[in-house]
Amino acid sequence: MQDLDAHYGAGEVRMRRLSDSAGVLRLKERKKVEKWFDQFEATFPELFFSVYFGALDERSNIRQFGLWLLNRGAFEDVDLSRPNDGGVLLVVDVNSKAAFIASGYLLDVYLKEEDTFRALSKAHPHFLQGNYFRALKSIMGNISGSLRKRSRQANRNPEKYQRLIGQSQQDMGDILQRIRSGKDEATKDLSRRPAVDENHLQQHVQ
Repeated sequence: MQDLDAHYGAGEVRMRRLSDSAGVLRLKERKKVEKWFDQFEATFPELFFSVYFGALDERSNIRQFGLWLLNRGAFEDVDLSRPNDGGVLLVVDVNSKAAFIASGYLLDVYLKEEDTFRALSKAHPHFLQGNYFRALKSIMGNISGSLRKRSRQANRNPEKYQRLIGQSQQDMGDILQRIRSGKDEATKDLSRRPAVDENHLQQHVQ
């Protein structure tokens, strides 16, 4: 993270779940997106979804920028019970039409690279057409579907997921219960590590 901080800055980045500095969404679309975010959080109580639409300069690497932003983002409209460890961040560079998905440690065993790659690939035609609203809708639908699928698998085989996540049985049970139950309970930050690191990069499509 030190190299990324040196390039992008070491301080907190005050932002909201929907950050549209590129101005690609209309007001009506923005309101719908906010509702999608609320629905996502109602379905997955310890997680949140966010998106950044911006114009990156030629020196910026979208993967590194996404990693840095998820770690440094201070999301003003995300409850403190949802740490960045449980965040899904979609970064879209409107200049290159490239997109990248970063996710925190709580999603390690629930969201695989094949899931994010498939979600981005299905949305790619919308990006090329400049239809960012439809692209975001497609991605959120696919990511939510993948998380629900993993949750059902965890219900059927909790021991496997306990081993995968590397938590104690009690901690893992608490995590699974919060993610699946729909109960929005306060939770402590499960790790002192950054939300993601350079070895935890999801796929991007350009």
